[in-house]
Amino acid sequence: PTGFADPAPDFTALVAKTKDAVVSIEVESRVKEPTTFNGLPPEVFEDFFGLPAPFGALPFEQDAPRERVLEGQGSGFIIDSDGYILTNAHVVEGADKVRVQLNNNKEYSAEVIGLDKRTDIALVKIQGEHLPVAKLGDSDQVQVGDWVLAIGSPFGFTHTATKGIVSAVARNLPRGDYVPFIQTDAAVNPGNSGGPLFNSKGEVIAINSQIYSRSGAFNGLAFSIPINMAKNIADQLKDKGEVVRGWLGVLIQGLDQTLAESFGMDSPHGALVAEVMENSPAAKAGIENGDVITEFNGKPVNKSADLPALVATTPIGNKADIKLLRDGKEETVKAEIGNLNDVSGDGKASASIRGLSLGTLENEDREALDYRGKGVRISGVKPGSA
Repeated sequence: PTGFADPAPDFTALVAKTKDAVVSIEVESRVKEPTTFNGLPPEVFEDFFGLPAPFGALPFEQDAPRERVLEGQGSGFIIDSDGYILTNAHVVEGADKVRVQLNNNKEYSAEVIGLDKRTDIALVKIQGEHLPVAKLGDSDQVQVGDWVLAIGSPFGFTHTATKGIVSAVARNLPRGDYVPFIQTDAAVNPGNSGGPLFNSKGEVIAINSQIYSRSGAFNGLAFSIPINMAKNIADQLKDKGEVVRGWLGVLIQGLDQTLAESFGMDSPHGALVAEVMENSPAAKAGIENGDVITEFNGKPVNKSADLPALVATTPIGNKADIKLLRDGKEETVKAEIGNLNDVSGDGKASASIRGLSLGTLENEDREALDYRGKGVRISGVKPGSA
């Protein structure tokens, strides 16, 4: 039968069309090793001899501090003929030297223009002219089942091509609150980081960023940063040297079936507001603890992890329409989005709460507590969590 699946693209032609814009990245970082005495670290003397450092006239010689050179590898791709290259932040973070090798084996020294650890995006530049450029696609149009091609330098094997399909879209991962990852089964290994994920038209739809594996090698689960988000980050790094994100000022929690039913919902969806920060845009808009945000600026919030990325990409000062469920009734409020960079602390004001398990406040709980008001029951707290 026809019409049920797209035929496999001509990968030979696809690689020939795209490979010249893909680069291999090598980095060097110098780290100082801890000070030692007679080859032993200070804590050995403290633990076994009860001697505080410094040791004064005692016969322990302090070894000269040494530097160790760490080397790393990654991938990237050229997005501008003048030499701008996109890669992962974790590839070049802390690097003292960055070298870029093109498909024709020509090497360049590269400058890190800027990086954003929250999305794992970095922009680097080499001094070149009329360089081959990767064509960028539209990651919003990506669908599960689409053919994809990855090119990178796994384990240092430069310009390795692997194929697969899109396994999932808008996949949320721990420590990835701002990135709705594209999941693929194209083989990706250490060294592929920062390399492009192409669609069947030869357009970059994502940046290969990380894998899920119990062995450390590819296990069929690779995650890539959508190119629309990466391009936005790169433009900000190029123009302003930093990334500006929208801020709402709520701590949120996901819902399960039992919790959803306690709020009068047929199925679990949306983001439960666990806390509203003082003087935040959410507080000024009248958002309250216990509200369930179901839509942000016309876009559905299917799960709590959807909200941070939606808020982060909203321009500062814009007024966003927020649809929420309160006491079983739908309401819409307007919030003027603030700047996350202005928030004190670690800035994770919109991150979901982890380590907290919530459940329904049953009748027997209310009787035991002699409480008849609103609320949810805390059924568990993970040790060591916030």
